[in-house]
Amino acid sequence: MTERKVILEVKDLQTSFFTDDGVIASVDYVDFNIKEGEILGIVGESGCGKSVTSLSIMGLVPSPPGKITNGQILFKGKDLTKLSEREMRKVRGNDVAMIFQEPMTSLNPLFTIGNQLTEAVTLHKKDWSKKQAHARAVEMMKLVGLPRAEELMKEYPHQLSGGMRQRVMIAMALVCEPQVLIADEPTTALDVTIQAQILKLMRELNERLNTAVLLITHDLGVVAETCERVVVMYAGKVVEEGTVETIFNNPEHPYTKGLIASVPDMRYKKQRLYSIQGSVPKPGTIKLGCRFAARCESAFGRCTEENPPLYQTSKGHQTRCFLYDEKEVTTHDRAAVES
Repeated sequence: MTERKVILEVKDLQTSFFTDDGVIASVDYVDFNIKEGEILGIVGESGCGKSVTSLSIMGLVPSPPGKITNGQILFKGKDLTKLSEREMRKVRGNDVAMIFQEPMTSLNPLFTIGNQLTEAVTLHKKDWSKKQAHARAVEMMKLVGLPRAEELMKEYPHQLSGGMRQRVMIAMALVCEPQVLIADEPTTALDVTIQAQILKLMRELNERLNTAVLLITHDLGVVAETCERVVVMYAGKVVEEGTVETIFNNPEHPYTKGLIASVPDMRYKKQRLYSIQGSVPKPGTIKLGCRFAARCESAFGRCTEENPPLYQTSKGHQTRCFLYDEKEVTTHDRAAVES
């Protein structure tokens, strides 16, 4: 099998917000990459930096108060952070597209579905006629499984159901056949049946168009069903990265273990569902030490005194935890790893 090339690489990304309380890094030196035709999941609780990471890639971080203060975002070797807004508009929606979290607020209520879809085409395909743009929009509506596509082109967002609006958003994102598709919580506001349909649709489009998908979610079930690799984020940092099989069968970071343990398992009857104590710290409040230490059942002295690096624990598997520092870990700490 031919090795797939890396199409998007995020290196040492830091996105900060300039507030009255000082400069706060919401995304703090994050690294990951995604290959051609791959589905990569980014998971974590609300407030861990997932959405800010996606907005940074798209060049949509609100400025002020936000700004990318360090790092590179390389699309096929081109650093997107160095592009002007005019240059970025040529990339956004054409080479890299995004499905936003809430389709009702992402679609303009004053324009028809057809107007919004064809605008996405004509913006990037300058030599296309209105007729060609219309035909392309209808084609994409059919591709994402929307019935009576021609009629829907004349309707407004409020006339569509939540699932249909989300399909329109996917059609809009794919209308120019981007090479990377970022999906930020694409199924959050949908019921379970529609969620399954949307995820099935994304997998099919990924296979058919070979589009690389960056799926941002807090739902581990969605990740297990859809993704090939997983990046786990906590408080603006990547704490673990590996294949879906590795992360679910052999989670290493205490935070990842806690996330997986908190998912209900219908095969076993439990009196009480596990939950991670505490909550995600406010960005910028932890200056030194592991950001998960205050909530970690395996924390020891060093965890609050030093910032842990990412340890390569096996091929393709990285963990940001001192429990995997082979040189300094004690027998007691090793027992905590194996428990």
